[in-house]
Amino acid sequence: MSNGDLNWIANFIWGIADDVLRDLYVRGKYRDVILPMTVLRRLDAVLEPTKQAVLDMKSS
Repeated sequence: MSNGDLNWIANFIWGIADDVLRDLYVRGKYRDVILPMTVLRRLDAVLEPTKQAVLDMKSS
Protein backbone atom coordinates (compact mmCIF):
# COMPACT_ATOMS: atom_id res chain seq x y z
CA MET A 1 0.00 0.00 0.00
CA SER A 2 1.47 3.33 -0.99
CA ASN A 3 1.81 6.35 1.25
CA GLY A 4 -0.82 8.14 -0.84
CA ASP A 5 -3.29 5.30 -0.24
CA LEU A 6 -2.68 5.42 3.50
CA ASN A 7 -3.20 9.18 3.53
CA TRP A 8 -6.45 8.79 1.60
CA ILE A 9 -7.72 6.17 4.07
CA ALA A 10 -6.74 8.31 7.07
CA ASN A 11 -8.47 11.36 5.59
CA PHE A 12 -11.54 9.25 4.82
CA ILE A 13 -11.75 8.02 8.42
CA TRP A 14 -11.27 11.50 9.88
CA GLY A 15 -13.93 12.83 7.48
CA ILE A 16 -16.41 10.28 8.78
CA ALA A 17 -15.42 11.19 12.33
CA ASP A 18 -16.17 14.84 11.58
CA ASP A 19 -19.63 13.93 10.25
CA VAL A 20 -20.59 11.42 12.94
CA LEU A 21 -18.90 12.74 16.06
CA ARG A 22 -19.50 16.45 15.52
CA ASP A 23 -21.27 17.99 18.52
CA LEU A 24 -20.74 14.79 20.54
CA TYR A 25 -17.02 15.19 21.17
CA VAL A 26 -14.55 18.04 20.97
CA ARG A 27 -12.59 17.65 17.71
CA GLY A 28 -9.31 17.09 19.58
CA LYS A 29 -10.86 14.17 21.49
CA TYR A 30 -11.82 12.14 18.39
CA ARG A 31 -8.71 10.01 18.83
CA ASP A 32 -10.02 8.95 22.24
CA VAL A 33 -12.97 7.36 20.41
CA ILE A 34 -11.48 6.32 17.06
CA LEU A 35 -8.42 4.44 18.34
CA PRO A 36 -10.25 2.17 20.83
CA MET A 37 -12.96 1.39 18.26
CA THR A 38 -10.31 0.57 15.65
CA VAL A 39 -8.50 -1.74 18.08
CA LEU A 40 -11.74 -3.49 19.03
CA ARG A 41 -12.71 -3.97 15.39
CA ARG A 42 -9.28 -5.37 14.56
CA LEU A 43 -9.41 -7.74 17.54
CA ASP A 44 -12.87 -8.90 16.43
CA ALA A 45 -11.59 -9.55 12.90
CA VAL A 46 -8.57 -11.51 14.14
CA LEU A 47 -10.63 -13.69 16.50
CA GLU A 48 -13.52 -14.26 14.08
CA PRO A 49 -12.25 -17.64 12.73
CA THR A 50 -12.28 -19.16 16.25
CA LYS A 51 -15.38 -17.41 17.59
CA GLN A 52 -17.82 -20.29 17.11
CA ALA A 53 -15.45 -22.84 18.67
CA VAL A 54 -15.00 -20.63 21.73
CA LEU A 55 -18.76 -20.12 22.09
CA ASP A 56 -19.36 -23.88 21.76
CA MET A 57 -16.70 -24.61 24.39
CA LYS A 58 -18.22 -22.07 26.77
CA SER A 59 -21.77 -23.42 26.40
CA SER A 60 -20.77 -27.03 27.12
